[in-house]
Amino acid sequence: MITPSQTRVGWIGTGVMGSSMCGHLLRAGYPVTLHSRTKSKAIALLDLGATWAENPKAVAAESDLLFTMVGFPQDVRTVYFGEDGILAGAQPGRVLVDMTTTDPALSREIAERATAKGLSAIDAPVSGGDVGARNATLSIMVGGDSESVQAVMPLFELLGKKTVHQGGPGTGQQTKLCNQIVIAGTMIGVCESLLYGYKAGLDLHKMLDSIRGGAAACWTLDHLAPRILQRNFDPGFFVEHFVKDMGLALEESKRMGLALPGLTLVHQLYQTVQQLGHGRSGTHALILALENLSNVHMNTMPT
Repeated sequence: MITPSQTRVGWIGTGVMGSSMCGHLLRAGYPVTLHSRTKSKAIALLDLGATWAENPKAVAAESDLLFTMVGFPQDVRTVYFGEDGILAGAQPGRVLVDMTTTDPALSREIAERATAKGLSAIDAPVSGGDVGARNATLSIMVGGDSESVQAVMPLFELLGKKTVHQGGPGTGQQTKLCNQIVIAGTMIGVCESLLYGYKAGLDLHKMLDSIRGGAAACWTLDHLAPRILQRNFDPGFFVEHFVKDMGLALEESKRMGLALPGLTLVHQLYQTVQQLGHGRSGTHALILALENLSNVHMNTMPT
């Protein structure tokens, strides 16, 4: 049984999403030991009652159930397999949950090496961005053995509104890559629509009001198009992380013998966004690359 009174939670990674997610567990009464590469990003959580640990190994030693939410596959590899990593500190019987979007093969490797040490490892990437993390409305895509997944469900319910067990290790990551492929196509459609509407002289607020009520309705139109009109490119999800995710999907598609020309194009455009200096901006900064291609700059629109 996983309950606040008898389950010690570990948390590694307190970035844009991880900090909000960890906060939900603290507010639910779970004792949390945490570590983050930048301690200053964890101050708010420490103020809520979390305990700081100097490295992932120390977190694992104090945890019955441990979550990781870091940036890139190499970060995941270091956090789990490094000299001061999770597998060096976790005791048999513990459950490890990686919520980072990473390489499906890496998730399978973590599961295999965890099993060899008497541990259980789950991959559980999420979708919903900073808004979903703050509001606990994330969609959680889970891969791993059924018994461990069911045991962790009470905590998943504190983090998201929809959790689906996809299958064995790595299937959560594969599902998340499907999600990212859809987002890539949706994002370029939304941005090109705004650019077209601007050049056509439309009131973009009225235009959005119309199209979000029809077949074009989607999360990106509701949450990110308004930020574009405000020229607010603060991240809900970093461009550099999205480039990573699309790269993972393209690597997997190549391995499977698939051609994904739409994803390939959007991946290239996001690399242009990075070259423009916006790798740490939100994914809706794709509009900047499209403006650059057309030599058009959408003026700041009234709210």
